Amino acid sequence: MPAFAQTHPINDVVVLVRDIETSVAFYRDRLGFDLWHRAPGFADFKGAGLTLALWEREHLSSNTGAKTDRGQSNMLIAVKFESPAALDAAYRDLADKGVIFVSPPGDTPWNAWCAYFHGPDGEVWELYAWQPGGAPGTISS
Repeated sequence: MPAFAQTHPINDVVVLVRDIETSVAFYRDRLGFDLWHRAPGFADFKGAGLTLALWEREHLSSNTGAKTDRGQSNMLIAVKFESPAALDAAYRDLADKGVIFVSPPGDTPWNAWCAYFHGPDGEVWELYAWQPGGAPGTISS
C-alpha cells in the first residue's frame, strides 16, 4: 500500500488564531481572499491554490480535544477524504504505523467525520470527510 502522504493530498492549511473576527477582516479586507464558509470559531477562503482557513484556538480545542496551547504550533494541516469509510481506512493504517490520535474518528458539530493527531512539533493534523449535506455555512458570492 502506498504511503499516506503519497495518496492523500493536503487540502487545507489552517491558521490557528486567537480572535476570529480580527483575522477574517485581515485576510478578507487586506489580502483579498474571498470568504467561502463561515461558522462559529471558523472561516475559510477561496484563493489561488489550497483552501486557507482560520480556526479559533479555543473553539478547536474545546470541540476536538486537540491541544492548541500557546507553546504549540499555529497551524493545522487538513486532509479531505471522499467518505467517512475512506477516512476510517487511513486512520487504521496510520494507527498501525504508530500515529497516536487524539481520539478515534467521530462526528463533529460542523457535519464532518474527523480524526485529529499532533505532529512532533505540536502541529495539528485533521483528517475529515463531509457527512451527507456537506459543509455548513457556505457564503454566496
